[in-house]
Parts: sequence; structure tokens; C-alpha cells
Amino acid sequence: MRIELATRPGDPARPNEDFVSAVLPASGQGGALALLDGVTPPPDGDDGCVHGVPWFTARMGGALLELCATRRELTLRQCLAEAVGRTADAHRDTCDLGHRRTPQATVVVARWDDARVEYLVLSDSVLLVDSTAGAVTAVLDDRIARLAARGPVTDAQRNAEGGFFTAAADPAVVDRAVTGVLPRDGVRALAALSDGAARWVEVFREGGWADCAALLAKSGPRALIDRVRAAELGDPERRAFRRGKVHDDAAAVYAEL
Repeated sequence: MRIELATRPGDPARPNEDFVSAVLPASGQGGALALLDGVTPPPDGDDGCVHGVPWFTARMGGALLELCATRRELTLRQCLAEAVGRTADAHRDTCDLGHRRTPQATVVVARWDDARVEYLVLSDSVLLVDSTAGAVTAVLDDRIARLAARGPVTDAQRNAEGGFFTAAADPAVVDRAVTGVLPRDGVRALAALSDGAARWVEVFREGGWADCAALLAKSGPRALIDRVRAAELGDPERRAFRRGKVHDDAAAVYAEL
């Protein structure tokens, strides 16, 4: 078993809103990984919450990973629903959870044992599945990409029918997640990437998903983020490669099973 992870803020002066972690339970029954990419609030900072996005992603990410490791009778959807509910309960008395920009995040979670690999993807972070047959599959929730292909994506489309969905304060959002189960003996490795790390493929076109998986296998998540930063610095005016921020928080985890 090999697990490596790395994360880096887009701006050293701002807290990192990504969360990434992995766990190998003492029971020895498999493991789990989780990655959350917090949604940056608007420039005026109005999201109805006194805690902030880093607090939210750490709180929910920690709860999610603990549930995946200790409550194996629960599906990943059920684990995420419980983590969303716990986090909402932790700040519903102080914050406006009905605010459209209440702290929220994309989610990737995977869990494995000797028999199977389970996964869940919600919003625009990515899970890569490297099979023992040599194929790399990107598991994507492509709602934002489909919306962007038709025009600018707006706040009104967030957590709305016909729009896209993130984990915020409503546990029912788990029904929107992309989920699946694979035979354990068919999976060689897994990788989860926030969109800040996935820029290497999706924005800068430095390679495909198979190339990205090969880079992670050879050099690890830190090397991938280094390459993303180099590509961003090569286009500081965002003229060659259109993107919302020059630099974004980036996180990646690689698990060789």
C-alpha cells in the first residue's frame, strides 16, 4: 500500500480551502480517501457564515472520513449525508445556512476493502481509477462543464434543478452524486484531484488523464501541483489559458492499492 497526498493554497496570504486526507483503519480492513474543494465566497465575503470555508471543509472532511472508516455498513451516500448533517448542526445556531453562498464544497471519496472499491464524486473534482488492465478512467460529475459549454455559469444555477450541486447544508444533495462500485482485484490505484490540480489536464492540456495518473505514480501529488504552478506562472494574464483565478488552491491524493 502506498498513499501520498499534497495540497497548496493558490495565494499564500489566504487560507487553503481544500481538504485532503486518507485513512487506513487499525482493523486492517481496507482504507478510504477523501478530498473536498471549498467554494470561495464572493469578494465581499458574504456567505452568511461566521466560520469560513476552511473551517467548513475541515469539519465536513474529517467527519466524512471518520464515517467511511468506522461505519462500513453505511453506503458512501449515507456517510456524506451524515457528514453534511453533522456539519450543519455545528453552525446552524450562528450562521445563515439558507444563504445561497453558505460554505460548500465539491467532494470525492473512495473506500476499499479486499472485495470492492466504492466511490462518490459530487461537482467538479475528479477521481481517477487506474485499472489492473492498464486503463485509466476519470470519474466526473460533469454538470458544471455542460453548463459552461452553453454559457456563463451563475450562482442561480447552484444547487438548483437544471444546475449543479455541491455539499452545503442539505443532506439530500447526496442523491445528486455520481457513485459506483468496482471489483477490488480490478483496481491498481486511485487518485483524487481538486480542480486546481486537475488544471494540468483540463486547462493547460499538458496531457490526458492517463498521463496524469502516470505522473502521480512516478513522482507523486507534489510534482503534479508543481507542474500546475509552473503552467500558471507561464500565463499570468490568463490570455492563453482562460480560468477564473491565476492560481487556485490545489490538492491531490494518490493511493496505490
